Amino acid sequence: MTTDTTRDAAIVTAYLEASMVPDPERAASYMAPGIPITFTGARLFHHPREVTAFNAGRYAWVKKRMERLDVVPGDGFTTIYSLGTLYGEWPDGTPFEGNRYVDRFTVRDGVIVTMEVWNDSAERLLTKHGITA
Repeated sequence: MTTDTTRDAAIVTAYLEASMVPDPERAASYMAPGIPITFTGARLFHHPREVTAFNAGRYAWVKKRMERLDVVPGDGFTTIYSLGTLYGEWPDGTPFEGNRYVDRFTVRDGVIVTMEVWNDSAERLLTKHGITA
């Protein structure tokens, strides 16, 4: 079985663009219903609106500078890594930029079926509060 990696990369890009508006309903149109979305700290969500609500508590606002997609074809699926940096404002209004992120997607049959998210937000907050553990 082959995969359409160009189509799958376009799906992930469209999802990311919709999620940054944020438009969680449009973002969900690129995902299988109820998929696991695993965020930093092993937080599990099942719809982009849950992610939007989580981010609303974590940031005043946040956007992604998408630097690249690494596309890995599989047997009937495509794994796509989106790498770049986050920028925005913390809840107290302090701006930030250069916060590294990696999002890992699995796309099967033209829809995102898993998503995992990692970023440096926790490290940056620790540093901001003088914790260098």
